[in-house]
Amino acid sequence: MKNSRKIINISVICICLVIAFFSGYLFSVIRMVSWDVFVTKPLAQWFKPQTALFFDKDEISQSNLTAFNRVKNILSTRYYKEVDLDEAFSLAIKGLSAGAKDPYTVYYTPEEMKKFMEDSTGRYVGIGVTVHMDENYLLNVANIFPDSPAKEAGIQKNDKIVKVNDEDVTTITDADLIVERIRGEEGTKVKITIYRPETREYIDLELERRAINIPYISSEMLDDEIGYIQIKQFDHDIAEDFEKELNKLILQGMKGLVIDLRDNPGGDYGQVVRIADRIVPKGLIVYTEDRFKIRNEEYSDERELNMPLSIIINEYSASASEILAACVQDYGKGTLVGKKSFGKGLVQAIDVGFDNGAGFKYTISRYFTPSGKCIHDEGVMPDIEIDLDKEYKNMLIEDIPHDKDAQLIVAVEEVRKKLDK
Repeated sequence: MKNSRKIINISVICICLVIAFFSGYLFSVIRMVSWDVFVTKPLAQWFKPQTALFFDKDEISQSNLTAFNRVKNILSTRYYKEVDLDEAFSLAIKGLSAGAKDPYTVYYTPEEMKKFMEDSTGRYVGIGVTVHMDENYLLNVANIFPDSPAKEAGIQKNDKIVKVNDEDVTTITDADLIVERIRGEEGTKVKITIYRPETREYIDLELERRAINIPYISSEMLDDEIGYIQIKQFDHDIAEDFEKELNKLILQGMKGLVIDLRDNPGGDYGQVVRIADRIVPKGLIVYTEDRFKIRNEEYSDERELNMPLSIIINEYSASASEILAACVQDYGKGTLVGKKSFGKGLVQAIDVGFDNGAGFKYTISRYFTPSGKCIHDEGVMPDIEIDLDKEYKNMLIEDIPHDKDAQLIVAVEEVRKKLDK
């Protein structure tokens, strides 16, 4: 009798523990997802293996967590067709990165990351343009390379690329993701739609992708004493090319120099530091600062360029271009001529430590000039502000006749003044 009672008591305690456990589990689930979500999901599904995301209580509001779970539940149970929730969640991660409100911070899916790495290491096959995001986050054509599909199709500077293969790309704020869609196998075709602000028209084009020979630097003597170097972008070996072009001009009798950085979207940080090192005296070239105020500084040695110098910039000179221009300005090594620069002074890093092969490009710090000015959103103001004549605003820099190029004329005059002293 006593044994029977003991067994009954133990059984009752076990049943109570089981009820308490499942009640606690279900109560915690209801707290996380809301009663409405709970009652619409079959009970059996709550006892499947679950995964969870963890946030500090003050990071995410309960209402947003409830809303997320409710949308997910509706898509799982009431949406008119089956949804791949794993793919949808990948887009949710993109949304999380977009929440930083930084166009340079973006999550790459495994497929996008694979393509990004291929494009970074392989030769360039595409249509032959350099691009940047404008103030409205539309992909703006900054430059068109000679003998390229883009040049032959009549694409112009300041055209906006709004569609690629009929896909609207105006909602994509990362230029690399749009460029990735434009590039492809040599000999294949890509359809793009451009918007031309000047005429307010949309133009559909079909171009054949080609291997592009990219001339990022060129030089010439403007007269017997003044040389000219145009740098279109700071690629991985531009510092060596700059030294070659500089020495070539010196051998031709150059006594003063104009460096043209107009429409240059930037490029390799290490390369622009090397070029600045060749120009300015010993000292700080640029430094970066992260959220914890930790600084990473770059310095030049004693070697410097001892001749009159002008640098031309415009509203599309960005990033590495601004580092060089600001450094020269801070040291008083040359005169800046043109228009206020773009104002992109952020440093990105890429995290590739994802199990699924994805990647995350994010802003890690900001650039500062030797004098401590932040470039980002501020730009670099020229010493002499002057605009191009209206008829030349949408022309490529190299297509503007030198005697009609108002910015170049002033830059040369400034060098000439110093030579004549």
